[in-house]
Amino acid sequence: MNSGRKVSFRILLLVLALGCFSTLHGQDEVNYEELLQRVDTIENPVYKPMISFGYGILNFFGDVTSSYRSPVIGNPAFRANITTFIDNNHFFALNFFFLAGTLGAEQNSLEFPDQNLNFFANVYGIGATARYDFGHFIPEDMWLRPYVSAGIEQLGFSTKGDLYDANQERYYYWPDGTIRNLPVNVPGAAYELTRDYNYETDLRLFESTNYGLGDYNQRTVGIPVEIGFTMKISQRVNVSVGTEYHISFTDYIDNVASEGTYITGKKGNDGFLFTHATLQFDLFSDPKTRTVDLLYADYEMDAIFYDDEDGDFVLDIADRCPGTPFGVVTDTLGCPLDGDADGVPDYLDKEPDTPAGVWVDDDGVSLDEDAFLESLQRGEALRRDDLEAYMLLMQHNFVEREVKDIPEKYAPLDIDEDGYISFDELLHVIDDYFDFKVNLSLEELREVNEFFFSQ
Repeated sequence: MNSGRKVSFRILLLVLALGCFSTLHGQDEVNYEELLQRVDTIENPVYKPMISFGYGILNFFGDVTSSYRSPVIGNPAFRANITTFIDNNHFFALNFFFLAGTLGAEQNSLEFPDQNLNFFANVYGIGATARYDFGHFIPEDMWLRPYVSAGIEQLGFSTKGDLYDANQERYYYWPDGTIRNLPVNVPGAAYELTRDYNYETDLRLFESTNYGLGDYNQRTVGIPVEIGFTMKISQRVNVSVGTEYHISFTDYIDNVASEGTYITGKKGNDGFLFTHATLQFDLFSDPKTRTVDLLYADYEMDAIFYDDEDGDFVLDIADRCPGTPFGVVTDTLGCPLDGDADGVPDYLDKEPDTPAGVWVDDDGVSLDEDAFLESLQRGEALRRDDLEAYMLLMQHNFVEREVKDIPEKYAPLDIDEDGYISFDELLHVIDDYFDFKVNLSLEELREVNEFFFSQ
């Protein structure tokens, strides 16, 4: 194989090696920025108060009741919360909240026209609740957790009613289901009215509308009791869905109470239900992990790319002579030095100054021609340069012999046109044959080889 073919073969090996390297490491590409960082778990993070915002529906429970009531249909309400843990295990939390919304009811009755009542109230509440999320029984990493809570609040309300139309005509409900400008038993031309649903009347102001309750206080104390579920979205964001019943200490939210003289309500205080969805954000607590920037990276690489097994300071991937004994001086390719270029490294050469071109044995000791031929008879392998030297010697010894004429079809193989096919020319033919550069068959190649030895 000629030197050009050797170079091509080495380039092919290099391309294949680079391709394998890219395939192996392309699947697991190294992010060097991540190598210079370390993620530490914080054992005792400091938890700060969390904020949350919720939106939901209010439904009233009292003396004035709507004909249809549903937890998902009602008057809108908004709630803002500040929450903090009150125990080391984080099973209990204290929640401070502000609630604002509207309450209302529309009661209709054909049998008792005076029971056709309506009201609309702006409601607000400020209070605190204690929450328990069953941490004694449910693992901390569970993504869906039930909870219960209870607390106390200060409630305020301003109740109004729709008692007049746009022309200030008073509503009177008749047994036939109509609304007119006069009561049923009052003589006169009674005509129908249409409700404008404008709640314009403060129900406390006039004796005719407050049903004998007087100018009652519109502030009271309440007890909110809640049950729901919290779902973990991320380390700092949760969403909860719950329903909370507010028990008030007043019976006047709907302006109907058991103490009334005109319309008497049932005994018991008013209340309302708040069904909501709430987003909670933990913006200020310490993170559970901390990223530390490093000056040096601990990175394990494949030993084939950085190891030096024989310790000659040439990496194994580039070492052409692996396994060199420790301490032996090598060249840049990792091969032991061979000062006399006889093929035997200096640390094994028993004759370190052998002249160039002299045959040597495995110990680097010079051989005469008889010893060299004897080694051939023993079937010992020869280096190519030794074989070439021997062939040149043979050519020189038998130059006096009669030279055969080169067959005409093999004449082009005599490159130097000296009438003799030399050993180099024979090797050139063989290389060209395997490189598909000569138009010879295998049988013809054998004939050229036989002719060379018959010259």
